[in-house]
Amino acid sequence: MSEPHVIIAGGGIGGLATALTLQQIGVPFTVFESVRELAPLGVGINIQPNAVRELQDLDIGPDALDTVGIPAREWALVGLNGNDVYSEPRGLLAGYNWPQYAVHRGQFHMLLHRTLVERAGPGVVKLGHRVTGYEKNSDGTVTALVQKAGGTLLREKGTLLLAADGIHSAIRATMHPDQPPIHWGGAIMWRGTTRAKPIRTGSSFVGLGTHRHRVVFYPISHPDPQTGLAMINWIAELTVDANEGRNTSGWFRPVAVEEFAHHFAGWTYDWLDVPDLLARSDVAYENPMIDRDPVSTWQDGPVALMGDAAHAMYPTGSNGASQAIMDARHLGAAMLEHGVTPAALAAYDARFCGPISQLVLRNRGAGPFGLLNLVDERCAGKFDNIDDVVPPDERNAFVAKYKAAAGFAIEQLNVARPTIAAGASVRSMVEA
Repeated sequence: MSEPHVIIAGGGIGGLATALTLQQIGVPFTVFESVRELAPLGVGINIQPNAVRELQDLDIGPDALDTVGIPAREWALVGLNGNDVYSEPRGLLAGYNWPQYAVHRGQFHMLLHRTLVERAGPGVVKLGHRVTGYEKNSDGTVTALVQKAGGTLLREKGTLLLAADGIHSAIRATMHPDQPPIHWGGAIMWRGTTRAKPIRTGSSFVGLGTHRHRVVFYPISHPDPQTGLAMINWIAELTVDANEGRNTSGWFRPVAVEEFAHHFAGWTYDWLDVPDLLARSDVAYENPMIDRDPVSTWQDGPVALMGDAAHAMYPTGSNGASQAIMDARHLGAAMLEHGVTPAALAAYDARFCGPISQLVLRNRGAGPFGLLNLVDERCAGKFDNIDDVVPPDERNAFVAKYKAAAGFAIEQLNVARPTIAAGASVRSMVEA
């Protein structure tokens, strides 16, 4: 091929972040997305400071992010007795050079899409096109097998193929045909949003309960100036017998709150009424907490996995979207160093496949919510002073270890060089 051209399979957060990165460094690309029309689907997610830094380097800063979310100020775990297990400031208040954002996933997704279309034109995203597999060519390129919504089959040749097609990735299935099925450990999540007054700092992420039975909630909008109400994202979780026969392939269905609210009856405190929060929800969905077993490599010559296609993980660390953004940026950095070549993909794979695969397993083991496991083991969740159960140094070390594994330890992040230097382009690297 005379000019490099990258095919991106999937137009979700990871795929669009990759497209924005390639546009920034001057690499031609096309995004193939299976849905016919993008819509602001989903509820709340968190974007950690390392990923917010990358967004700002893509010129997507606070002015844009404030339209789809709110900077997080606190992360806290609270026992069923209402007493704090652990709390810490987040983002700028914690000393990071960049904030952490809690955003509405769908609105954030649409922000990325609008920004990409404004910068690269509408033709770079092909909706209603699903990449179903690939073939490697003798000249080192790759052919993506694409099915249009109407059933027409296309063969699209590219220099590289990046799989951002999610946990059900057809490209991963082609690369690893013997991979185990999706893993479900028995946790069911009910998700929704409710208009309510924020508590604690006004922008606190709170995990309440135990590691097998909990509610997580945090605001994903700024409060209305007149009513003081914000959109509160909540996740109600319950772990059941994983062998009870549910379809574990990844259901996601609207449900009535009455179907699950009884699991949280009596969770009423002077600072929070969980039954009321659930009952007043705008929308509620049910889905399993699922991931995939790590694979030995994310690369097959000119093809690489990224985002959930590479490392679908439990959301216990609030790190899935952030890691997809980091994948995009590191892929761009690898192309700046090695060109738009399989060597760039090999460098990305060698650096991140092993460590991020370990993060998948760490999240499966409850991630930072593992602190609740310790509390349950030591006092069955009943305590007056948490220091007598899990000393402060042990709590702090537990959370710090997770941050380091996830790539947003403050002491490393604040002094790290930009992943992609301002003004860097593949063309200028080649000419140099």
